[in-house]
Order: sequence, then C-alpha cells, then structure tokens
Amino acid sequence: MMTNILKTMLMAAALLLPAAPAYSQGIEWETLNDEVVRLRRAGKYDRAVVVAQKALQVAEANVGPDHPAVATSLNNLASLYNDQGQYTQAEPLHKRALAIYEKALGADHPDVATSLNNLAVLYNAQARYSKAESLHKRALAIREKVLGPDHPDVATCLNNLAELYHAQGKYAEAESLLKRAVNIAEASLGAQNPKVATCLSNLADLYLKQGKHAEARPLYQRALAIREKALGSKHRDVATSLDDLATLYLTLGQYAQAEPLFKRSLEIYEEALGPGHRDLAASLNNVAMCYKTQGEYARAEPLYERSLAITQSAVGAFHPDVAACLNNLGGLFYAQGRYAQAEPLFKRSLAIGEKVLGPKHPAVATNLNNLAFLYFVQAQYSRAEPLFMRSLAIRETALGPDHPDVAQSLENLALLYRQTNRVENAQKLEARAARIRAVQR
Repeated sequence: MMTNILKTMLMAAALLLPAAPAYSQGIEWETLNDEVVRLRRAGKYDRAVVVAQKALQVAEANVGPDHPAVATSLNNLASLYNDQGQYTQAEPLHKRALAIYEKALGADHPDVATSLNNLAVLYNAQARYSKAESLHKRALAIREKVLGPDHPDVATCLNNLAELYHAQGKYAEAESLLKRAVNIAEASLGAQNPKVATCLSNLADLYLKQGKHAEARPLYQRALAIREKALGSKHRDVATSLDDLATLYLTLGQYAQAEPLFKRSLEIYEEALGPGHRDLAASLNNVAMCYKTQGEYARAEPLYERSLAITQSAVGAFHPDVAACLNNLGGLFYAQGRYAQAEPLFKRSLAIGEKVLGPKHPAVATNLNNLAFLYFVQAQYSRAEPLFMRSLAIRETALGPDHPDVAQSLENLALLYRQTNRVENAQKLEARAARIRAVQR
C-alpha cells in the first residue's frame, strides 16, 4: 500500500545560530547590525541585505579586512543569503568569516565553532551531508573542549548534528544525540527553559518521522507548555509548538484536535509577524494541508495560493520554499484529478529545485517522484518510469540505501512494473522495500 505519494512539504526557515558577539567598532556599525537583526526577524530580507552590506563596508573601512568584526558582518550577510536560498553567494562569505575567526582568535575559539556551525547549516540545506557532518563535529569538539561537556552551547551542537542525522534517516544516532542535548539543557538551564523546549520538539519530530506517535505526543505537549509559560501565549515559538502538535493529530487522523491548533497558530503568526512574513506562509500552508487531508479542497486552495504569494514576495521566485508551495498546490490539484493544472506546478517546482539545490538533492527526488506519479495515474508509463528511476537513484546516493524515502521510491517503481506486466522486477523491488520498512519499525 502506497503512503505519502504526493508528500506534503512543510516549509521551515533554517535557523542559524546567532552571529558571533559584536566587536565594538563604533556606533554606526553597531546600529547597522541591530537593524540587520530587526529586519531579518521581520522577514524583510532585501532591505536587510542592503544594511548588512553597509555594515560590512563600515567594518572593513574601520578595522581592515581581517578583524573579527568583519567576520561578524560577513556571517550576518551570508545568513541573509542563506535565508533566501542564495547558497552560492552565502558560501564564500561563510568561508571567509571562518578563516578570519581562525586566524584572529585561534582554531579553538567558541566563535570559530559558531562559524563552523553556520557553514554546516548551509551544507545541510544543500544535502552536502558529509561536509556538514565534519563541520558540526568540529564545532562540537571545540565547544566541549573550551566550554565543557555540559554547557548549553554543547547541547545546541548536539541538536544540530542530530538534525543532520535525522535528515539522512540515521534515527538511532539522532535519538542518542537529542536525548543528551535534552539532559544537558535541563541540567544547565532548568527544565522550563525555552531551549529545552527546542530539544524536546526536535526529539518529538524524530519520533513522529518513525511513526512513534505515543512517544512524540508528550514531548510536543511539554514543549508547548514550556514555551507558553516562558514566552507567553502569543509568541511565535508557541505557534511553532501548536503546529507541531497539530501535525501529530493530523497524522493520526484526529482532525477535530488538529484544526483548532493550526488555526490558533495562524492567528499568532498574523498578529506577531504581520501579513507578509514567510513563517505566516508556512502556517497558512499547514491550515490548508489540514483542509486538504479532510477533502475540503475549496477551503484549502485559497490558503495554498496565499501561502505561495507571500513566499514568492518574501524570498523571490527561485527559492526552495517556493518550490514547496508549488508542490503543495500541485498536490491539491492532483487530489482532485485536475492533472492539467497540477503538471505545470510540479514541473516548475522541479525546475527551481534543480537550479537552487542542484540535480541530486533529496528535494529534487521528491519533485521527480510526484511528477512521475502524476504521469503514472494517467497511464503515461513511458514518461513516469525514467522519473521514478532518477528519483530512486538520487535518494540512494544522498540518503543511503536504507532510508524510508528509498523504500517509497522502490514501491512506486514496483507499482509501475506491475502495471506494465514486469511482475518479477516488481517483486524484487517490493522485497527490498519491505526489508527497509522492517528495519525502520
């Protein structure tokens, strides 16, 4: 039985660690950096880039090109490019910032660890997992050595490395790191600290991915309670927790519990962020997904369309989040049998992914899978087969041969083989998929 054929892609902006501590170089530079932070939080990326470029110019003019203040400005500018999916612009800035910190502060300075982490986050977004892993491990080693094994920043590094393993389907490794991160955060910060909530949410996400719903629920509920108490009921992180818990209920088919949580989250985002922020777009997507799952297509469609419009306005037409929005709207049309409308959306989503993330990224594999299945249900088997095969090849290379997404690709290709009377070929793929599924249970 097929599951997640047209996989709904929830958008989430990759959050980098805060920039390294400011190195005071005058009021103008500090004011510019504060403005960069404010604009980024407001989702005004284009304006933030202009201000960050000015801050970099001021730092270089005041202290020269090799000062830590310049590295801080480089990091801030790179982070903004990363927010917008402009990875080729971000990478050399992160690398230059890292080189400055290493030369000026020494290889084991905490700011070097921060810079390593930020570059690793960039590589993770591009599915360059081996590069990301080595940087995350180096950042972790620095913080353990300099700050001690029980410092909150060590918990952050553990969390980041765990998220990398989660993306690769290395669930046992991720779980071990996240549990350690939770313990460190609780011991060093107290059980009611919002950073504990973040670790709990990530551990719950891992359990949800594995279908361990009973383990995920109390963690999501505890994270929500911590955030409400520490941050207030209207904080955006509370909205995130509401989305998490609602997604769990949606997965379980408990729509009556999921819908009011999604709606409450949306209200918080609208009030806290305003009408044009891409986190609001993500929340709109979630409410739309809830309606779509219940077959309420007419209620879902305008929300998906609004989510797409906000996202395009916030980050431009060629961003992975835009590709996700197009994929989701295409999935809605597919569910209604509106194949002619779905196809160009899937194709555009695929084109963005290939351009921004590269042709071998797991998100591209998802796009290929969805377009292939669209052709499959229309009996266009010769068009579907090469797309299914390419999706499978990408997933095997990027995620490893035993990832659940590989099992999905094997099952989809097996369906096509059965439909085209290649039963023996189908059985081989089904057997391999079953072995993967058995290991993941």
